[in-house]
Amino acid sequence: MHCPFCSHEETKVIDSRLAGDGRQIRRRRECLGCGERFTTFESAELVMPRIVKRDQSRQPFDEAKLRHGMLKALEKRPVDSEDIEAAVQRIVHALATQGEREIPAGQLGEAVMRELHQLDQVAYVRFASVYRSFQDVDAFREEIERLQLMPSAEFEREQMSLLPDDKTKK
Repeated sequence: MHCPFCSHEETKVIDSRLAGDGRQIRRRRECLGCGERFTTFESAELVMPRIVKRDQSRQPFDEAKLRHGMLKALEKRPVDSEDIEAAVQRIVHALATQGEREIPAGQLGEAVMRELHQLDQVAYVRFASVYRSFQDVDAFREEIERLQLMPSAEFEREQMSLLPDDKTKK
């Protein structure tokens, strides 16, 4: 770290503390050249993958766009905002930890549909109808029939875990 006052190359850390809800580290530093003190903030930089659209164009991942799409599907549905935010964060975390530079838009869409299926079945069908470009009522019927064959989120939550430390089931 170069000193912002004299550009000396050597500084020493005097104090370190967590900042920003534990997502940053605040460090007080002292320049070994001029003796001036200054504050720096460190945070992890996660590189999000670019999204490869159907037409092969590429866009940077946009968390706000993801959240907006999910909120649109969940509009006027009885789902807590905390649950929605947790679902968005699970998707973001999965993308960040995947380590890929690019992912197909379809992979992101499927992740959104998995989360919506857990949150609300009506929102799931709404999103699927746009995402999969349903053309007629038969497409809706097929998706609803497929949805009925899948175990519901309530059913999965009510099932007892076979593993004693399985924290994903309530």
